Amino acid sequence: MKQLVLASNNAKKMKELDALLAPLGFEIIPQGQLGIPEAEEPHCTFVENALAKARHAARLSGLPALADDSGLCVRALGGAPGVQSARYAGEPKSDARNNEKLLAELGDNADRRAHFVSLIVLVRHADDPQPLIAEGEWHGEILPAPRGGSGFGYDPLFFVPAFGQTAAELDAETKNRVSHRGQAMQQLIARLPAL
Repeated sequence: MKQLVLASNNAKKMKELDALLAPLGFEIIPQGQLGIPEAEEPHCTFVENALAKARHAARLSGLPALADDSGLCVRALGGAPGVQSARYAGEPKSDARNNEKLLAELGDNADRRAHFVSLIVLVRHADDPQPLIAEGEWHGEILPAPRGGSGFGYDPLFFVPAFGQTAAELDAETKNRVSHRGQAMQQLIARLPAL
């Protein structure tokens, strides 16, 4: 089994990615299990942050590393919260406070269009000159109040018209297939034989 370090300590993200990669013979090890601290994410783009996280985990582990930088982009807010999605309401990170701030910022704005973005990067080693990069987008709209008990982050507010449900109401298998992260992972998986 091939080992990959996941440059994240998010248990729910780990579960989603593990479900997609385990059948392909990859064992995903969360960086925290190896004593690797979270990397700084100083960049203004998802791709730069994902690269920084993947290189950091690969450098400290000596193993190939996988990183995801993802977030919610709301049209009426000029793309915010964007790369600041996890810390939108400040430190410490809190999904509940982030959701409250998002609803407060949107107010009664009629334009509720939004999309999730996921940038996934896989580096074979810390100085990999040609990292594998995949991107996914998932379009929907922001509801005025949360619905559903599954998922994490902004999932309870993110309504997917094609399913008539929020991301937090979808079953895990469907979400893994159609979400921004699911789409990016399918792109990445198609390129994994090149490893």
